[in-house]
Amino acid sequence: MKRVKMIVAYDGTNYKGWQVQPNGITIEEVLNRKLSELLGEDIVVTGASRTDSGVHSLGNVAIFDTNTRMPADKIAFALNQRLPEDIVVQGSCEVPTDWHPRYQNSRKTYEYRIMNRTFRMPTRRLDTYFYHYPLDVEKMKQAASYLVGEHDFKSFCAIGAQVKTTVRTIYACDVFSEDDVITIRVTGNGFLYNMVRIIAGTLIRVGGGDMPPEQMQEILAAHDRSAAGPTAPAHGLTMMGIEYEE
Repeated sequence: MKRVKMIVAYDGTNYKGWQVQPNGITIEEVLNRKLSELLGEDIVVTGASRTDSGVHSLGNVAIFDTNTRMPADKIAFALNQRLPEDIVVQGSCEVPTDWHPRYQNSRKTYEYRIMNRTFRMPTRRLDTYFYHYPLDVEKMKQAASYLVGEHDFKSFCAIGAQVKTTVRTIYACDVFSEDDVITIRVTGNGFLYNMVRIIAGTLIRVGGGDMPPEQMQEILAAHDRSAAGPTAPAHGLTMMGIEYEE
């Protein structure tokens, strides 16, 4: 028995998120089925991040155990021939049998992208959130800076989420604009349910002038979901990747 690690990229548009569920097709379900067909055994993958319906990824990490004699680094090539065009494994390798993507010290990076212009851009409709009111990027940057560090992010967690603690560490939270796309890039040691989308929704309110940047401190201190802005739509969010400590 050996454990194989994969880096998985996908367009989440047509999927009900990562985790297998009864109400629609998921990334995990497709990977399980195609790996089982390829290797001739029942395969169950475990992902590092259970992305929501419509969320994209350039570098989610998944593992599975297998008895196959196929070299681990060749599995990505063979599997990609069976996968649909909107899921592509970027690499595979063997890891120790006790290595687990959720229980290692890591830094996860997400990007939330906003198409901020007068009219929609059809070629970016699936990976950006269209918002036609003007946004002040400088104010968004200022507000984002208050999130850096270790904080209780309860105000940025969806109500009803089952977690032991809502304390997380944000290493960087940057906002920048290129052409008509405003990108919110967040790196942290872990994220609460809908956390990045709530951060994005709150920063949009700041950028639109509905709240001053300094209010971000009050929102953090409130420990109350109702203090923060709305949850931004899922399709603007992309998981960029995960860096693991050696």
